[in-house]
Formats: sequence, structure tokens, C-alpha cells
Amino acid sequence: MEYSGAPKGLVSYLVLELLEEKPRYGYEILKEIESISGGHWEPSYGSVYPVLYKFEEEGWAQRIEREDEPDRKYFELTDAGAEELVDRREESAGKAHDFADTVLGFYHVYVALACDDRLDVPCRPDAWCFDDTFSAWMIEQMIRHHERDFGEFERIGETPEEFYEKHGVDTETD
Repeated sequence: MEYSGAPKGLVSYLVLELLEEKPRYGYEILKEIESISGGHWEPSYGSVYPVLYKFEEEGWAQRIEREDEPDRKYFELTDAGAEELVDRREESAGKAHDFADTVLGFYHVYVALACDDRLDVPCRPDAWCFDDTFSAWMIEQMIRHHERDFGEFERIGETPEEFYEKHGVDTETD
């Protein structure tokens, strides 16, 4: 696992996609990303606003004035930004492994906090705990979301190596 948070470039990619949809201001972008994540992740102001300013410098976005909201800094995608978005979409297509590493990595830490004898995190009453009950709840939610978005969930019997081979994934370069 190479990442300590969201895969590199994710915020930039999402900002481009959201600006393609319509002109937006920074806080609106933060809230839309939070919505996309099902309410589980909202990037910081310190990650979104620098992206907007960089896009403005690069000519990928431009500020626009709105008479109905003169104090807000709205940005819209430029033609150069639309071209950049095409490139970023292609780049993002290669990041599925990074996402899987991030999700699985944090899950493994959760399990370590529950099971590793070197770690001693207490379970508070009436709160989330690092234990098998809450782990099962998280997995159940993942399955429910999978079924909502992709259809019926079927367990996969292959080992990681068998799965990678079956799907032609080169583990040496990923």
C-alpha cells in the first residue's frame, strides 16, 4: 500500500468532473464530493481550493461572476479543462488498484485494532467498537451497496493470485 489517504489525483479528477457538470464554488464542491461518498468523506478546504486555483492558473477553469451571488467565487470549466478532463479520466481508469489498496488497508488497520494483542483499544458503551460485530456491520453495508449498484453479490472463491491471473492483472506493475 502506497497511499495514506485518498488515491493521488482523486480530488483533482472529481473537481474537473463536477465543473464539467456546471459552474460551482468550493464549498459546493466539498458537499457534492461528500454526497458522492455517501456522507463518509469530505475533502478539506485545503485540498479543494488549491486545486481550483491551480486549475485557474493552468487555464483549465476560470472564475465567473454571478449577480445573484457576488461574494462567491464560482469556477467553470474551460475548453482546455475539458481536454484535461479527458486525460484525467483515462488516468483514473488505472487507479482501481490504488482504491482497493486504500480500502483494504484501512480495513486491515480496523481489524488490527480489534484483534492484535499489541493494541489495547477499549470498547466504549453505546459507541462504535473495534470488534467483530461492527466489522460484520461494515462488510454487510459494503455488500448492500454492491447489490444496490451492481446486482446480486456472489462470493469469489479464487485466491488473490488466481483472481489476478483470471482477470489478467499484472501484480508486478500495479
